[in-house]
Amino acid sequence: MMVRPAAVIFDMDGLMLDTERPVLGFWIKAAEKFGLTMTEDVILRTIGINEAGSRVILAEAYGSQFPYDEIRAERNLMMREQVEREGIAQKKGLLTLLNHLDALEIKLGLATSTAREIALWKLKHTGIQDRFKIMVCGDEIKNGKPAPDIFLKAAEKLGVPASDCVGFEDSPAGLQALHAAKIPSVFVKDLVEPPEETLATVWRRCENLAEAVELFA
Repeated sequence: MMVRPAAVIFDMDGLMLDTERPVLGFWIKAAEKFGLTMTEDVILRTIGINEAGSRVILAEAYGSQFPYDEIRAERNLMMREQVEREGIAQKKGLLTLLNHLDALEIKLGLATSTAREIALWKLKHTGIQDRFKIMVCGDEIKNGKPAPDIFLKAAEKLGVPASDCVGFEDSPAGLQALHAAKIPSVFVKDLVEPPEETLATVWRRCENLAEAVELFA
């Protein structure tokens, strides 16, 4: 079944941009510089979560004395250096899908847990900063994913009811947020397979963004 929603709202990291796996390694390397060990299983729990939520998750895992700000700053430095050298890879089919939705005159929005400054920097390095009518970032809302706030605000800024949108996500937290916002979700897996109860709320699952073109007409 093909649909034509009033708007489509995209997550960014791990969905459109291949950034989650490199950042996973940067967290581990940054922690090592402080003589600390971070494990992948804990870092994966922060995927889709904004800065405030990630801070809580890591403090619970590694203690209240965990130097979050210092390690995060080192992680960001490593990320910036790599991007300046190598750029940021787009996920398969991204431009094909965006062009298809533009041709259908469907409004496009961005709802990312990443802070606006970093999100804009990433979008500019991939050349897609002008593809979205609006964007809402993790430092602009009180309650991050899995709360529905970021998607509800995105729909409001797009000027359409949430129920007339479709949302794209790769993280369990993002899918939970879409479900809470009553927005049909499309799941494209990156690093994490959501639990069954979360997958049960998903409208469609696609192997990549190119495959998702077939959903819209």
